[in-house]
Formats: sequence, C-alpha cells, structure tokens
Amino acid sequence: MFGDTLKTIRKQKGFTQEELAIKINVVRQTVSKWEKGLSVPDADILAKIADVLEVSVSELLGGNIKEENDNNEIAEQLAKINEQLAIKNRRGKRIWKAIGFIILAVIVITILMIIAFSYNTKNIVTISDTQTIYSDGFGTE
Repeated sequence: MFGDTLKTIRKQKGFTQEELAIKINVVRQTVSKWEKGLSVPDADILAKIADVLEVSVSELLGGNIKEENDNNEIAEQLAKINEQLAIKNRRGKRIWKAIGFIILAVIVITILMIIAFSYNTKNIVTISDTQTIYSDGFGTE
C-alpha cells in the first residue's frame, strides 16, 4: 500500500519524516498519517513527494499508473486508496463498537448479580446454627 511504499522509499533516500514534511510544506504528523495508512495526499502533493524522493508517482502508488502525466489517473488511484482506507476505518469502528457492547453487557450483568446477591443476604438473619429467621418473621429449623 501507499504508506508502506512511502516509508520504505523515504528511508532509502535518508529522509526523516520531519525533513520530508519540510520539503513538501506539510507538518510531520501528516507524513506520519500517510505512512500509517490513515490518509493519503492529494495529487499535487503526491507529485511533490515524488520529486523530492526522486521517484515516479507510479512507484509511490505501487506501479499501477502507466502514464505519469495523467492527473486523472493519479486522482483515480488516490480515490481508490482513500476508499480502501474508509472501508478499513469502518471495519475497525464496528469491531470497537462490538467490543464496547460486550464489555457493557458484562458490566451490567455483574452489577445485577451483585444487587441480587446483596438483596438475598439482607433478608436472611442467622440466630444460631439451628435456627434462621427470615425478614418476614417466620422461622425454620
């Protein structure tokens, strides 16, 4: 994917994230997001990155573009990458929602069990080993 390719080429060329960010006029965190696959640059910035790293846009995008000067094709490739990122993010959010729901259910069940247990123990008062008096006043032996 784009992020892995960018990171590999950047390191091969001896740039830090900060150095690359300065050369293309973005902040370091933006480069980090690209490398982590959280976002992708627009076509103009992608061209700047390719120039700074002295590689083709096609190489940055994984070799899927035949003609370098076709901005429409570059934009389409970036749109595909963005869609893949969106799908990945939605999937991640669904997983975290499911985990949150399960944790919430466990907490609610635990609280209900504690309440039920404490309610049962409040109603029983033991006088001795042989006799128990319930809160309703009736005893048993």
